[in-house]
Amino acid sequence: MKLLLFVCCSIFFGYCYGQSDSISLNIDNKKYNPATLLWYNKPAAKWEEALPVGNGRLGGMVFGKVSEERIQLNEDTYWTGGPYSTVKKEGYKSLPEIQKLVFEGKSLQAHTLFGRTMMGYPVEQQKYQSLADLYLSFSNQGNFTDYKRWLDLETGITGCEYKCNGIRYQREVFSSVPDQVIAIRITADRVSSISFAVQLRGVRNQAHSNYGTDYFQMGTIGDDQLVLTGKSADYLGIEGKLRYEARLKVVAAGGKVYRDDAKLIVEAADEVTLYFTAATNFINYKNVSGDQHVLVEKYLKAIEGRNFNSLLQAHLKDYQPYFKRVSLRLPVTDNSFLPTDERIKTNIDHSDPALAALAYQFGRYILLSSSRPGTQAANLQGIWNENMNPAWDSKYTTNINLEMNYWPAETANLSETFQPFVQLVKDLTDQGSQVAKEHYGCNGWVFHQNTDIWKVAAPMDGPTWGTFTVGGAWLCNELWEHYLFTLDKKYLQEIYPVLKGSVQFFMDFLVQHPNGKWLVTNPSTSPENFPASPGNGPYFDEVTGSILPGTTICAGSSIDMQILTDLFGYYAEASGILEIDKEFASKVTAARSRLVPPQIGKDGSLQEWTEDWEQLEKNHRHSSHMYGLYPGNVLSMRRTPEFINACKAVLNNRGDGAAGWSRAWKVALWARLYDGNRANKIFKGYLKEQCYPQLFAMCGTPMQVDGTFGITAGITEMLIQSHEGVIDLLPALPDEWREGEINGVHARGAFELNIKWKEGKLEVAQLFSKQGAVCRIRAHVPVFITGRGKRIKTKMKEDVIEFPTEKGIVYTIEAKKK
Repeated sequence: MKLLLFVCCSIFFGYCYGQSDSISLNIDNKKYNPATLLWYNKPAAKWEEALPVGNGRLGGMVFGKVSEERIQLNEDTYWTGGPYSTVKKEGYKSLPEIQKLVFEGKSLQAHTLFGRTMMGYPVEQQKYQSLADLYLSFSNQGNFTDYKRWLDLETGITGCEYKCNGIRYQREVFSSVPDQVIAIRITADRVSSISFAVQLRGVRNQAHSNYGTDYFQMGTIGDDQLVLTGKSADYLGIEGKLRYEARLKVVAAGGKVYRDDAKLIVEAADEVTLYFTAATNFINYKNVSGDQHVLVEKYLKAIEGRNFNSLLQAHLKDYQPYFKRVSLRLPVTDNSFLPTDERIKTNIDHSDPALAALAYQFGRYILLSSSRPGTQAANLQGIWNENMNPAWDSKYTTNINLEMNYWPAETANLSETFQPFVQLVKDLTDQGSQVAKEHYGCNGWVFHQNTDIWKVAAPMDGPTWGTFTVGGAWLCNELWEHYLFTLDKKYLQEIYPVLKGSVQFFMDFLVQHPNGKWLVTNPSTSPENFPASPGNGPYFDEVTGSILPGTTICAGSSIDMQILTDLFGYYAEASGILEIDKEFASKVTAARSRLVPPQIGKDGSLQEWTEDWEQLEKNHRHSSHMYGLYPGNVLSMRRTPEFINACKAVLNNRGDGAAGWSRAWKVALWARLYDGNRANKIFKGYLKEQCYPQLFAMCGTPMQVDGTFGITAGITEMLIQSHEGVIDLLPALPDEWREGEINGVHARGAFELNIKWKEGKLEVAQLFSKQGAVCRIRAHVPVFITGRGKRIKTKMKEDVIEFPTEKGIVYTIEAKKK
């Protein structure tokens, strides 16, 4: 939106990238944008403190160590196993008995029967793997001073700088989409002063080495390349069919480079550039016939004869148009210029609103770095993982986490990053259709709580988790959201069969509740939460071989009903827009009216289950029955005010704590409740207790990216909402953010906006219409609207202003002067 020009934050702070020493100097002089630069005065002591780079496919965690640098490396298709299926034939034969047991209140018996007859096999799934470690061992660099380490979000470059023996050294690292390499440049301010050994090390699953089947070999090619080759591990009886090749090319100016066994030695160079690339034989979830060697050769051939600056310019040309679409400026304080880890530690006691802007932009950076067209979707850890046995296998968890990964894709104006998500859902319909038929005897397709790169779709882990039948439905609702933001009819035609397939499954699967009124899912679950239902209690589970607090199995959980209320409504809208399947859409609409409506329990809170049960676990981390408030569109301050106090009761009972992703969700939920101060309070608690120094979210202890993305989405909800057909400006602005501006934010209806506010109220906004849709806006102050230099005629209904727009035209919404 080039016509929408407010002063960009980077220009406001006089910061620009270009001179090799400008960042360190600007840090010293406080001439940088604290909303787009992370910096530290010490190297990373552990992986969770390293700084990430990524191009959607190749990821690196850069430690910035002095005497021995480590860059941990990933390639997004390197997983255990190979193509496999978890479909269990004729599982549907036990479904009627399971449903009968659930309705009779015999949930533990239903749990056992589901585990024996309907679970997928293998019960668990495959693991995302670490690929390699790059080690640079420098000579005579033990003692150092003037150290700084940074990640510049405006350029996608991480670097460090320090002085040692009177020489100033600098390193810069970025991961390039155009050239498919990670580029590393090492410079010094004195000639012939760069000497180090470099080794590209493979990674094995040492915890499972007694029966591990992964392997690697390290070697050299000529005097300037390192090569690492290997295969993936067998796991759960699934043969490891992935083969990989990783290469590192060393280019030195001055000095010499030679090999020493599996290392390269650089001596007395003036400047050194390293290029890392890697590939596997993965083509798609059912095809591993690719040639990793050919791919690596192609990537290296393409950069022959080019220098670091050439690759840098190509990288910036790709990266910056995406990142610079959106800027966010919030009040800056003295604390805003502290090292980022110190800003995080002190943010509760010392005001630093600009830290929220940095967290917002870091989420956008991570999405750009972990999800690009043609790559795999961002998993639980994005593309960054050092562990061969990562927490929750670093898979795709779909009872909140994968969806949360992509919440900011539209609002934060990075719509292109959504393509891998779309492809993942399409792929799931393959085994999802088989699971629908064999496990449930239904048409359409179904997907549950987890999948991996091989796109398996059957119930997994155990009945406690596996009875979440609406995982695929939730993914479909996210597909619809993309349409709302783009109004791309061609895209809607593309995803329509996916939406219809999910609806077809539930039209077959829904059963009548014993009360004769409602349609419910059975079996069902409210993710990971154990209801205090009659007879539910400690239980030894055959599938997991462990004692559980009980079972989660029920009929018609609230989240199921809310997700299906959205799905059925969205499908009917899609059918109408495309003018197809009118008769089926009518049946779907009728079924929608029979889904269990939201209910308020005896304690005044929104019920999590069809029955008025309490929960066995206090302060549960999930807020599943809040789906309808956010990200769904079932509950609303304006449309369903009768349920708002019940929603607040749930959130107050659960508390503001829990894992990073849980807190991020609560930020968005309180924003939808128009309580910006509560949202900001939770955000600050998240920073203090569930956030690593580089702003990656924690899930208890493990790093997960979902909370990182959820925070970006939640901050957007505080500044603009558009889920009810109205663009609501500054709906949940915290008192601490009294003035500021956000430029380039995206709203449903295919609108892009700049918003500037002062003293907590709108000053001026600009709206760019991408598709010429009718605009409805709530400004909370009297405004007048102009376009093409003329006053626009508007309609006013209560506090909503409505006016027609023309595609490609910018409209100004200006507060009236008193």
